[in-house]
Amino acid sequence: MIEAHATADVRAAERTVMASVPEGTLMQRAATALDAECAAVLRAATGRVTGRRVVVLVGAGDNGGDALFAAARLAARGAGVLVLTTADVAHRAGLEAAVGAGARVRPFDDEGPAACRAADLLIDGVTGIGGRGGLRAPLDALPAALAGAGDDGPVVVAVDVPSGLDADRGAVEGDVLAADVTVTFGTAKPAHLLAPASARCGRVVVADIGVREQLPAPAVRRVEPADVAARWRRPGPGDDKYSRGVVGVVAGGPDYTGAALLAVDAAVRAGAGMVRYLGPEHPAELVRHHRPEAVVGPGRVQAWVLGPGVSPDDAEQQARVREALASGEPAVVDAGALAGLPEGLGPQHVLTPHAGELSRLLGALGEDVPRAAVEADPLPHARRAAVATGATVLLKGAVTTVAGPDGRVLTAASAPAWLATAGAGDVLAGVLGAALAARADDLAQDPALAAEVAADAAVLHGWAAELASAGGPLSALDVAEAVPAALTSLPGW
Repeated sequence: MIEAHATADVRAAERTVMASVPEGTLMQRAATALDAECAAVLRAATGRVTGRRVVVLVGAGDNGGDALFAAARLAARGAGVLVLTTADVAHRAGLEAAVGAGARVRPFDDEGPAACRAADLLIDGVTGIGGRGGLRAPLDALPAALAGAGDDGPVVVAVDVPSGLDADRGAVEGDVLAADVTVTFGTAKPAHLLAPASARCGRVVVADIGVREQLPAPAVRRVEPADVAARWRRPGPGDDKYSRGVVGVVAGGPDYTGAALLAVDAAVRAGAGMVRYLGPEHPAELVRHHRPEAVVGPGRVQAWVLGPGVSPDDAEQQARVREALASGEPAVVDAGALAGLPEGLGPQHVLTPHAGELSRLLGALGEDVPRAAVEADPLPHARRAAVATGATVLLKGAVTTVAGPDGRVLTAASAPAWLATAGAGDVLAGVLGAALAARADDLAQDPALAAEVAADAAVLHGWAAELASAGGPLSALDVAEAVPAALTSLPGW
């Protein structure tokens, strides 16, 4: 699990620790960690540190101080270090240390972009967690200049947060100096885990500087494959098909028969003890043929998968959706079931829209939000939907965002880009339905656990896609078929 904390909480924790340690201790810890990672990056990219060209961009704040002390260490290792200042002042002690170790210093000017392009390593210590609203001139031209260098450009290491990002948000507003690696201190920040900002952060390294014990509950948590392995319910000797979880699936119709097959297949492969299908005869025939162990018809159910491939105009299937939601049992509410949601939903109901569906859902709730706005800043829109409906919201995307009505936020980012394919959401719905059914007893005690279950299912779904893809194209059925192998290959399984 990667935990991210809000900037205000991080600063409060740092103040508490700084009151009990010698002045400058936290900055030296940060600089030591930054130096070690930069040296490792240089060795990986070029084979050595000695003689390599390092450019360090520094602003006026403590972020620049971290970068300057790291620059001094890199210069002492034999790197050729050029410090480019981007403000009228820089951290005095850090600047003295860098110059004393042999670093050259000059302001960032018209020649700055060329110097950055020519470097082997570029350290971004301009704004850090104090940044807001994109890069300012003249740095705003730097991202395009580096993009023009292609593979010949430097490896970019950001200090705490890539400059131009707001550390507390997923939104990207203006130009950002995107990083290959971000070294952050004490804890991750929300921007590292939220879309679309996380794509600008590269690989995130969290360096311990001794403040974690002073931090409150995290603002965002990223669920990792090892977390899923630790929580996914495995059957024991005393289990039977009912205690393992019965999943009811209301999916498909005359026009979208494949959705029924994919959702049922995924639920079976994700470990459901029984899958019960309810739908028109044509999809039901296909389900019987493809998954003969599935039971067709009503009966005992512990969690539902509702809506994949269900038309809003299909009165028969929509009636089944309403009846299932009225039961109060945990449910995945997807696609066609998202239209006309009833009142009285709870955290155990997991809505699984993509950005366009969330836009329409918010519109039905009285808020006009274009799809592009959801894509530009997913979290606040997912939160509004969770609060308005009382349900848990799993917003699908390159980074899956899960928002509970109680304010908890989790993300998942285990999936390859190839997973953007027809039917992938139907497979996710089936996997999540099996997970909800397996933990039905837990959810009866604490319905808010549905957010955790949803994030776990999203991680497993992405992990299965990674196995199925092996770096190339895949189909939704490939993902479903890979689910058992994905489970057993989770770290710690």
